Amino acid sequence: MRELAGEPLAAHTTMRVGGPAERIVVVETTDELVDAVREVDDADEPLLVLGGGSNLVLPDGGVAGTVVKVATRGVEVDSADQCGGASVTVAAGEPWDPFVELAVGQGWSGVEALSGIPGSTGATPVQNVGAYGQEVSQTIARVRVWDRLEGRVRTMSSHDCRFTYRHSLFKGTDRYVVLDVMFQLVLGDLSAPVRYGDLATQLGVEVGERVPLADARAAVLAQRRRRGMVLDAADHDTWSCGSFFTNPVLSEAEADELARRVAGRLGAEAPAPPRFAEAGGGVKTSAAWLIERAGFGKGYGMPGPAALSTKHTLAVTNRGSARAADVVALARTVRDGVDDAFGVTLVNEPVLVGQSL
Repeated sequence: MRELAGEPLAAHTTMRVGGPAERIVVVETTDELVDAVREVDDADEPLLVLGGGSNLVLPDGGVAGTVVKVATRGVEVDSADQCGGASVTVAAGEPWDPFVELAVGQGWSGVEALSGIPGSTGATPVQNVGAYGQEVSQTIARVRVWDRLEGRVRTMSSHDCRFTYRHSLFKGTDRYVVLDVMFQLVLGDLSAPVRYGDLATQLGVEVGERVPLADARAAVLAQRRRRGMVLDAADHDTWSCGSFFTNPVLSEAEADELARRVAGRLGAEAPAPPRFAEAGGGVKTSAAWLIERAGFGKGYGMPGPAALSTKHTLAVTNRGSARAADVVALARTVRDGVDDAFGVTLVNEPVLVGQSL
């Protein structure tokens, strides 16, 4: 383990905000990770577990106690055959996109539409990371965690994880520390069925068709780059947490009321808000659509210090000198504006440490 003191947390997050940490412990093995967490818990001190920092907004005043930076590595193929597919266990600290690149290269299908997403593998089950019609819950077989309450390692099946849209058993609690994740992937040269309309159009196929894995990955990366969702130090549109708000899931009655409010605000001839049937019931609509129609276009807030991306209204970005307070203030303005306009309260996707909307 390596220890760092007084280091700005901004250097460890994709939003690039956050004051100094009282103490950072960098762990490189699973045993070190468990030992570090147990040491902090035994001392009854504050703890923050930090992976790739792509889904956190950390406070300007820094963080008291210990930050455990997860730098564990390893991708282990437990089994691979045509009948059962590839069972692959990935360390929590393994960077996510390089793993997806490896999977595509090895002919493991099931995560190719999740290309280009920043952060570490251990964070993916926490919020059930998804994009372009895929979610990690579709391929996760089990998650091994350290249970801080019971003081033991536990293996959680996919069912145990209670995955829903951008949520899981692990989100909103600090009880569990992800150690590694096992994925069950299909062996083959073709992608999972393409579920996202724009992606299918770019690939020149119908929704539901399959394409070569490498083609699917390349198309997803191209889509994400156009939206400023692939990290690039020179592009401030990528200094973000990706999508800042989740797409609202409404009841049928709420969706009908939203349509009425849109017509009342924008006129009867205005397009109706998007409606997508959600598994398990409910209607999903588009947060980006609502944000734009509420008056917050691309680049809102420019020149900064915080502004919406010039490429995608869902991303709150740091234009180079933003503080956490600037990011939160802009996000609050957008959330409240959408609520005032359409009666829908957007929910932030990244975790706000020591602050709230």
